[in-house]
Amino acid sequence: MSKATLYSWDTVEHEQLNPLLSRKLVTGEKAMFARVALAKGCVIPRHSHPNEQITFITEGALRFDFDDGTSHTVHAGEVLVIPGDLPHSATAEEDTIDFDLFAPPRQDWINKDDSYLRK
Repeated sequence: MSKATLYSWDTVEHEQLNPLLSRKLVTGEKAMFARVALAKGCVIPRHSHPNEQITFITEGALRFDFDDGTSHTVHAGEVLVIPGDLPHSATAEEDTIDFDLFAPPRQDWINKDDSYLRK
């Protein structure tokens, strides 16, 4: 029988990926939940992943740019759904707290094999 697991963000490992970007991850069997902190001006380079991504901004504003020329600036209280395999980049327009849900979990994040974030 499966059991529920309780986490506190205070005790989850904090990863400082670069001077403007940090995160904490909680991973289940079929989904991953991440708390991402971005300082104003932080750029997440263009990338894609097979995982569906649901982004919820609780503080600040994060602009997502897509290859078709569209962009969405997601503000506190807003949610953006990004289908798997859709190339995108992001820029923090303000100091931002972003909660991301990925399904399935991002193995590159779990393995810390995400060099594009660690520059």
